[in-house]
Amino acid sequence: MQNRAKHKFEFYGEGLPAIDLHELQGRLIVIEGPDGVGRSTQIAMLKPWLESNGHAVLDTGLTRSELAGKGIDQAKEGHTLGPIALTLFYATDLADRLENEMIPALRAGFIVLTDRYIYSLIARAIVRGADPEWIKSVYGLALKPDAIFYMRAEVNHLILRALSSPMGFDYWESGMDLHLGEDRFDSFVEYQSRMLAVFDSMIDQYGFSVIDATKPIDSIYKDLQRQVGRLLREM
Repeated sequence: MQNRAKHKFEFYGEGLPAIDLHELQGRLIVIEGPDGVGRSTQIAMLKPWLESNGHAVLDTGLTRSELAGKGIDQAKEGHTLGPIALTLFYATDLADRLENEMIPALRAGFIVLTDRYIYSLIARAIVRGADPEWIKSVYGLALKPDAIFYMRAEVNHLILRALSSPMGFDYWESGMDLHLGEDRFDSFVEYQSRMLAVFDSMIDQYGFSVIDATKPIDSIYKDLQRQVGRLLREM
């Protein structure tokens, strides 16, 4: 990993206009993985630990933008979004958060912790039939993170998480719009299996650090602490 003096962000593609990447002094850390794998739990533990060690932290995630977040949630409630509309809605959400939240925080030297990033969005789009090259070009506006931690678990583990959740099997995270099974359970199994296959294909391409999400929560946390700490010592 490069030291701070040599650290410079890059966009995956053309990026956002009028952004001086040399001004960005913080670190962008992504926690990725399928639905119910425990990403939010780990971020909730990492944030206070980082703050207690003197780091300013921005905690963000999908559908949290002022511009598009509420619209996505409302549209998903109606179960009427087509795959292209859904993809572009999420791209709008990311672009808004990137320009108005994440980049300003990085410019100010914050650590940006994001619960999911473009990889979940790319995987969702590919599973719904999008051309892989097209969807990757759509997210060429995104910054390359300093670290991507992929919390990985097999489908059987995700099923147990969903069954223990008050929300159960979410409509969209079960791929119900794709008609993959006779009921929501069958659809969840097939959809998450396809999502995991796409995630796994990204490991080498994007440089994921794979975290075994089937381990106890504290064990996962210590693993993340160790790797994030190593990254930040090089700041």
